[in-house]
Amino acid sequence: MGGSDGAGGRRQPTAETSHGRLLQVTAGVIARDDDILVCQRPAGGRHPGKWEFPGGKREGAEALPACLRRELSEELGIVAEVGALLWRGTHCYPGGQPFELFFYLVPSYRGVPVNRAFAEIRWARIGTLGALDFLDADRAFVNRLDRGEWNLEPRE
Repeated sequence: MGGSDGAGGRRQPTAETSHGRLLQVTAGVIARDDDILVCQRPAGGRHPGKWEFPGGKREGAEALPACLRRELSEELGIVAEVGALLWRGTHCYPGGQPFELFFYLVPSYRGVPVNRAFAEIRWARIGTLGALDFLDADRAFVNRLDRGEWNLEPRE
């Protein structure tokens, strides 16, 4: 894999498969005190009822932070500041295409989150996230988040 291999890297990831560039997906970690905004997938789509972090697929040559800002605007109606890359991983669901998932801290945003795409959105307490039925691709990150491995406080 080319590009950055973890948090704090500056280059855009350029992972390749035998079929070309891996699909890249962003996820926003929006904290409020000890709570994180999480979203439940709607019935009728892929992985119905599963919980996830808001975000979505990178389009074309779009930078990953720009992708996340666009997705958060579309899904929640907010204008987000995209902060540090917290974690990245790869996943492949049975019968699906492998993808890279990038979790970014969202230290601030303008507006009030409005549910435009999910069955439900809610603020869930850090330390209890693992009790929700998260997507398999998010599970390793959720476990680390619940253990308090990142400082999610906005920096002055």
